[in-house]
Amino acid sequence: MSQAKEENTEGLTLLGQGATKPQTYLEAFPNRYPDHPYLVVLHTDEFTAVCPVTGQPDFASIVIRYIPDKKVVESKSLKLYLWSFRDRGVFHEHVVNEILDELWRVCEPLWAQVIGKFNVRGGIDITVTTEKGDHELAKRLLETS
Repeated sequence: MSQAKEENTEGLTLLGQGATKPQTYLEAFPNRYPDHPYLVVLHTDEFTAVCPVTGQPDFASIVIRYIPDKKVVESKSLKLYLWSFRDRGVFHEHVVNEILDELWRVCEPLWAQVIGKFNVRGGIDITVTTEKGDHELAKRLLETS
């Protein structure tokens, strides 16, 4: 393996492996451009979890926006992490904050936001937005995207 490849993939255990089961953690790789603030947007319309009271499935669109600092989230690990909620009973408000906390733990971004747009159930749709970090930097980057 080349030295450059080793530096970029050091510590990644999921990339290049078969996606056979969900994972309860995220992985990250080094950001080559920490001096250039940039916005990363990750989106899925295939998120599912389960209501912790009724056991009924909840479907959602999840949008993750963040400004990396020293690390960037690895997308396959994100897919497997989101999959881990499929059979788990969790309230909408909690799951969105859990995703933000895990992203923050692994990447320590300059700013991050997670939006969960949950499909209608019982006549009500729910959108939960949470964020933390450098709001001014985020505002500047969001205005240009």
